[in-house]
Amino acid sequence: MTKGVSNFSDVLIIGAGIAGLVMAYECLNKGLRVVIIERDSEENIGGLAKRSFGGMALVDTPLQRRIGVKDSKEIARRDWYSFAKFEANDHWPKQWANYYIENSRTKVYDYLVGHGLKYFPAVNWVERGLQGDGNSLPRYHVLWGTGYTLVERFVQLLDKHPNKSKLNILFHHKAFDFIKQANKVVACKVVNEANNESLVFTAESIVAACGGINGSLDKVRECWHKPWGKAPVEMLNGSHPFADGLIHDAAISHGANVTHLDHMWNYAAGIPHPEPKFDQHGLSLIPCKSALWLDHKARRIGPDPLVTGFDTNELCRRVSELDKPYTWQVFNWRIAARELAISGSEHNPSIRDKKLIPFLKEVVLGNHQLIKKLEKDSDHFLVANNLNDLVIRMNRLNENEDVDVVTLKREIEEYDRMILRGRSLWNDEQLRRIQQARAWRSEKFRTCKPKPIMGRRSGPLIAVKLRLISRKSLGGIQTNLDSQVLNTQGEPIDGLFAIGEASGFGGGGSNGFKSLEGTFLAGCIMTAQNAANAVRA
Repeated sequence: MTKGVSNFSDVLIIGAGIAGLVMAYECLNKGLRVVIIERDSEENIGGLAKRSFGGMALVDTPLQRRIGVKDSKEIARRDWYSFAKFEANDHWPKQWANYYIENSRTKVYDYLVGHGLKYFPAVNWVERGLQGDGNSLPRYHVLWGTGYTLVERFVQLLDKHPNKSKLNILFHHKAFDFIKQANKVVACKVVNEANNESLVFTAESIVAACGGINGSLDKVRECWHKPWGKAPVEMLNGSHPFADGLIHDAAISHGANVTHLDHMWNYAAGIPHPEPKFDQHGLSLIPCKSALWLDHKARRIGPDPLVTGFDTNELCRRVSELDKPYTWQVFNWRIAARELAISGSEHNPSIRDKKLIPFLKEVVLGNHQLIKKLEKDSDHFLVANNLNDLVIRMNRLNENEDVDVVTLKREIEEYDRMILRGRSLWNDEQLRRIQQARAWRSEKFRTCKPKPIMGRRSGPLIAVKLRLISRKSLGGIQTNLDSQVLNTQGEPIDGLFAIGEASGFGGGGSNGFKSLEGTFLAGCIMTAQNAANAVRA
């Protein structure tokens, strides 16, 4: 055994992400003895949640009401189901979807506010859908301090808990299998990766809080949604490298039902991380609505143009079906400074560190510092003073001559001419979507008023080479509303629970085929609460 740690606990949690931390906190509140097994180092506690932007899709909150958004559970259910495309036998995914809609206000919004966290006083409108589906109104609440502050707060709550002595967190330990006796999961097989020592931890309840499968690009390709064809030969990893499906496979070997692993929440706009921590490590850009999205030969993708913020899943589908596994976005410095962002806490320090004045300056004046940093650090972020030089740099990056300056110039000039006609004569779907985005107050500040891309006062031209980047698993280990793992007959496996992304955020796929975005952190919190309520000493 590891020195100083009992080989028995009331609750053994696999993973110290936000689901695992909330689970541990709620179990300590019940006086239970808790052990957390975590593969990563102590400085990375919180996993992907710590690096997240901290956005949450919440229904009918005081903040929505304060800014005049009249949401309801009925509207939210209609919106959720329009994206989910549930199948007839999706009983538990539907149960968890309805549970989320009914309880996100109390079990997430009120819960976090009650633990000293705050939301930024604006609600963003994401995943609006393309044809009347998706979010029919704004629901995306952003934690002031991002996911970083969320994780730090629960680490603090655990550290100062009166039952802290009943908690042990073991870092650099990998759980890889379970031990089952008389139809009950009673123990977990673990390796201490610091010394390669094999260990066995027994517990009354064992909880998989290990994330999904999207940290393994091999798993992503293996589970790729078959109607979309083959997975792109080039992808980036925007998930946590330890979210590799190892525990999913262990659960399957002991009879668990794992469903909908082909349902994924990936992004279409990834670039290689300038300082990679693991193989194929990527950054997920929040791309510009005002940029032209082009194929490998710099032809505008159509007939419907690609525009971010409306249907991320559809963007991924269309990009995955292109001839080459990458795309280009072309825009200018003016657009980049106001619209371009990078998802996560790392590249949003003013929000992460709760610095209101710097944040407001970025909103009003543009985030020029981020653009300069990308220009300096990323070979996929190309800046040039004229179109000829930009094309030379694009082809040099690809080591080919696929981009033709005549083609790119034609695409930009056609779009610019449409803009110059004036708003009353705009007949371009991208411009219509930009107008729609700018109509919502919080989006207006982050979406440029349309002006020509090759305008004289808009600064240098920019091209960014983009790839699909993995992120979240929407499917997972199937659970009931107590977060108990279910076998293939739909019966609970005694002693085994799954929470957060490992459970497909509840039921093995509560989001269905698409997400309304922001359902992930909230899903981790709710599934963890339900599991903690259900475990027994």
